[in-house]
Amino acid sequence: MLAAAIAAPLAGGAQSAGHVNPFLKPYDTQFEIPPFDRITLDDYVPAITKGIEEARADIAAIVANPDTPTFENTIVAMDNAGATLERVSRVFFGISEADSSPAMEEIAAEVTPMVSRYSDEVSMNEGLFNRVKYLYDHRENLDKAQKRAVEESYKSFVRNGALLPAAEKEKLSELNLQLSDLYLKFNKNLLNATNAFAVFVDDKARLAGLPASAVATAAAEAEKRGHKGEWAFTLHAPSRLAVLQYADDRQLRHDIYRGYTSLASSGEYNNHPVINDILKARSAKAKLLGFPNYAAYMTDNVMAKTPQNALDLLMQVWQPTVDKVKEEVAEMQRLADDRGDKIKIEPWDYYYYAEKVRAKKYDLDENEVRPYFEVESVRKGIFTLAERLYGVKFKELPDAPKYHPDVKVYEVVDLDGNHVAVFMTDYFTRASKRQGAWMDEMKPSYVAADGTAVRPIIYNVCNFEAPTADSPSLLSLDDVATMFHEFGHGLHGMLSRAKYKCQSGTAVDRDFVELPSQITEHWALEPELLKVYAHNYKTGEVIPDAIIEKLQAASRHNAGFNMAERVAASYLDLQYGQMDYAGDVDVNAFEEKVVEELGMPREVEYRYHSPYFKHIFGSDGYASGYYTYLWAEVLDTDGFELFKENGVFDPETARSFKENILEMGGSEDPMELYIKFRGQAPTADALLRQHGLDKPAQPNADLNKKD
Repeated sequence: MLAAAIAAPLAGGAQSAGHVNPFLKPYDTQFEIPPFDRITLDDYVPAITKGIEEARADIAAIVANPDTPTFENTIVAMDNAGATLERVSRVFFGISEADSSPAMEEIAAEVTPMVSRYSDEVSMNEGLFNRVKYLYDHRENLDKAQKRAVEESYKSFVRNGALLPAAEKEKLSELNLQLSDLYLKFNKNLLNATNAFAVFVDDKARLAGLPASAVATAAAEAEKRGHKGEWAFTLHAPSRLAVLQYADDRQLRHDIYRGYTSLASSGEYNNHPVINDILKARSAKAKLLGFPNYAAYMTDNVMAKTPQNALDLLMQVWQPTVDKVKEEVAEMQRLADDRGDKIKIEPWDYYYYAEKVRAKKYDLDENEVRPYFEVESVRKGIFTLAERLYGVKFKELPDAPKYHPDVKVYEVVDLDGNHVAVFMTDYFTRASKRQGAWMDEMKPSYVAADGTAVRPIIYNVCNFEAPTADSPSLLSLDDVATMFHEFGHGLHGMLSRAKYKCQSGTAVDRDFVELPSQITEHWALEPELLKVYAHNYKTGEVIPDAIIEKLQAASRHNAGFNMAERVAASYLDLQYGQMDYAGDVDVNAFEEKVVEELGMPREVEYRYHSPYFKHIFGSDGYASGYYTYLWAEVLDTDGFELFKENGVFDPETARSFKENILEMGGSEDPMELYIKFRGQAPTADALLRQHGLDKPAQPNADLNKKD
């Protein structure tokens, strides 16, 4: 639900007399924040239609330019084409993820094919491609950033069908339209299936073990669903994980776990047929473009280069991970036996007994820790981190436009008070928000033609437990890591100094983009920073040294389970990408086949089963690329060891990371940037040390390998 001030316009009623579509001219707001209070549902389709019309004219002008192609009259001109379309698309597709509604879904069904068709027109425009190809063939005199921009543009055109005959271009365009429609269906099914599911409890005794905040949230959810006096547990992460981790009632854990692992896999919101259609379309697209399969297509233009290089990394850590899982399960089983629970550890028991082991082994109960991680305290932590490492401060703008009451808006300034960026946060779960956590931008950073630095508007979206009348929002340790992670992406966008839009912020190789986010997670539990931000929300007490010591001691707890989930999901994704789809795939059978190939411990399941694996079936973003989180973790663990050697807030190390990684965006080769920062290419040693895994028998993966 949007803020009260704009609820009426966005409800889709008649526009007021004299209403001017806010997207059809540059915003007149402070820092060009989208004027959400003036946007109506009826603005989107006309603005996108007009934006596409203007963008086509911009592209036509570039093609018709009689002058010899130059970087400025071609690449920069392409960067700046379609200003209206860019404004409306960033807002519409951002809100459709964070605050959707049936009306927004209807609009998405109408405009997504329009945007897809326009995108194909540009990527298959022969005249535009010829200008880019001219620059590509004469790129030797360009500077490094320009040369990379030309090379990436040329590669993008080729990967999007520029070299295909006309008939095959048309076929590719049809496949892209089909995929855009299928992604919408997948996401709609997932959102609806998630919101439809609930387990109701009418016996208070069944709530034993659950945190008070989770119980309060469940009571509020039940009342909202017409079950006042009961408790409703949902598949949204705060509710689901609270049950799995703390509920003494094993049947409740089982019901939530099986509800989650069968999400969107049957009935009205069944994603199995959608997945099959996606796989077939992707396979056809890859072959049309000259690749043997979709995984080869997706890895070709990133650091990995081939699916095999990605698989090599996964297999390097798999056996040590399996060995660690066996140790963890044995430890949990002993504890269950000692308690007289008379059970054999099953997947729905893993979170629960892992937490019991942590409490016993390290004398650490996460419920004891949560009061120190109230959401505003953790926000203070990420802001302090940014100030100490990168010299930026955050000033709240309470009167800035917002798309929802939960949103907070900040101006980011340097230590001299100069404007750096706008940062928006949207942290709490709601039915209108898709699952997960992410970062995006309402406006990118770049340098305008007159030399003016245009600064970005960046936002983070998460799904933390919302505060209730009786309890503030208290974050789990996983939630704390998530806030730091997304803030790391945010810093990549906020601090970017890349000159061109196409290289701004997170516009980098997919398997490099997680480096800033994942390295930022390392500071979350650093004692020096904890002392600054982790204060008990009731007493104001700074987190005691004794708890910090427990957190440090337990930092590798459950490492096998966490790694196994991730490697298995990454392996499944790559196997999907390498299949040849002659007919339909039995999704359940395929998942089981991959489990057998891996020798996956039976107590662990995929982090995401296919029908709710949004990373790979909700868009192209991480398809045949979920491995990139692990690939980037090789970089982030290796990079953080340099911080540990020099001091976690060492100014020189932070300056190097800021200048060589965060500010550069995609303006240079990512491995070259990493080596500039670190002084050497990474290996997987630091990753294995980080998780307490034994070193594998085979040689270390070399991420600098070129195929």
